[in-house]
Amino acid sequence: MSEHDIPQLENVVLTVEGRIATIMLNRPKKKNAMSPELHRDMGQVFDYLDGRDDIQVLVLTGAGDAFCTGMDLEKFLMDGLDDPAQFRLNTDLAFGWFRRLKAFTGITIASINGWCVAGGMLVASICDLAISAEEARYGLSEINFATIPGAGLTWVTAEALNRREALFYLTTGRIFDGVKAASMGLVNYAVPLEQLAAETAEIAGEIANKHPIALRSIKETYYGTRDKSFEEAVDYEAAKLFELGFFSQDEWIKVALKQFKARTFKPGVEEYSADGE
Repeated sequence: MSEHDIPQLENVVLTVEGRIATIMLNRPKKKNAMSPELHRDMGQVFDYLDGRDDIQVLVLTGAGDAFCTGMDLEKFLMDGLDDPAQFRLNTDLAFGWFRRLKAFTGITIASINGWCVAGGMLVASICDLAISAEEARYGLSEINFATIPGAGLTWVTAEALNRREALFYLTTGRIFDGVKAASMGLVNYAVPLEQLAAETAEIAGEIANKHPIALRSIKETYYGTRDKSFEEAVDYEAAKLFELGFFSQDEWIKVALKQFKARTFKPGVEEYSADGE
């Protein structure tokens, strides 16, 4: 599938440069709140991405001054309350691409440029990595509606934050900024907004240049060992190592380890030469 086949959509802008794909949620007047139409567009984006095997990094960001402010309550929720079949379709569209984002084989990076509340925090937290603008604003506002964070939002909050921090923001609904998000581990780190795009591009480019099979294997191994005992993880990692060797034709042994033995590269500070020289 060529880049000329990239879908042109109303609520989402998809661009591809080399091994990096970028999704920009594009409803700036609505702070990139997620409508049924946006969910449908995201399904088309992942249909396209699933047809390519060369995308190693997927970046998500938002247009305007927001990353994402969760569901469009009027279009997603209120307009569907009197039509259970439509509401079920809306939720299927949303959960469908949430699951595809979580299962994406490349590394996913949330580039959080502004408001990131409610379901926006869910989308950001599903991503493998997150870089925030210091000026970004976060919040779990569900308590203000007398409801709970659903669709997996409570789960990702509990995964990302410690108990006291999670419960503090879940029960107060208070807003916090990108600096606080970084200090709590909700994002990897925060930079001034004017540096965010360049910083994201640098990290995405660095990861995109890593060995594609090893990159995928590392991600699969990380998530695959999280719920295992130490003994189970050792066996799982051994199996993944043999799998990596098969798919890469033992490149790490035949090329990388050989170069290390010859002292032609230093693995702690640089990558080996793929051409073997």
